[in-house]
Amino acid sequence: MGAALCCVGKPSKQKSLDWELEGKIVEMKRYRIGQTKFKSIDSIVMLFPMFKERLKILREMFEQYDEDSNGSIEPNELKKLVEHLQLHLPEEHIKNLFHYCDIDGSKGIQFNEFIVLLCLIHLLQEPPTSDNTELAQLGETFDTIVEVFLFFDKNGDGKLNKKDMVKTLNETNPLERSPAHITRNRFKEMDWDRNGQVTFREFLFGFIKWIGIDVDE
Repeated sequence: MGAALCCVGKPSKQKSLDWELEGKIVEMKRYRIGQTKFKSIDSIVMLFPMFKERLKILREMFEQYDEDSNGSIEPNELKKLVEHLQLHLPEEHIKNLFHYCDIDGSKGIQFNEFIVLLCLIHLLQEPPTSDNTELAQLGETFDTIVEVFLFFDKNGDGKLNKKDMVKTLNETNPLERSPAHITRNRFKEMDWDRNGQVTFREFLFGFIKWIGIDVDE
């Protein structure tokens, strides 16, 4: 994980971590060929309540490390969290990870950004050498979210495009095709830079919104 995080910070370095994530997703796609737990969009939507309840468990952890109770986690608070999880990341790597997940540039990690941060740690970290119980308990949920992304990633290149979205939203229920404007809006919600592609990080933020987790809950 350290090798990946050292490449983050400035926009070009953020792009480097996007590439690292794409590579990880491509690897997982190859490993899971023919082994998907999802057959339709409905099978994903049915799990939304489960996703919401499990991810809301993170609220307690978030509030624990938000020591000044200002609704966001600052760099020093994130450092304490990483130390508590025994991830043994250099301070520079923690700083880089903070910038990568501080999407709105508020100088603090809000709750939705906190969920994304922990999911990325789970996805990119090397096998832990100690018991990280908090992450271990959430690992299955994060793995299932990755499965959702892989369900949309039809060509297995580690990112989504509009063609992927349209095909996935329509092919499983051809008689109940999603209206074109709904498909476009779903894609636009995730494609922040309007480059026609959605990275895994962008997808995570969109997915959290879909399942109904509110930053201010």
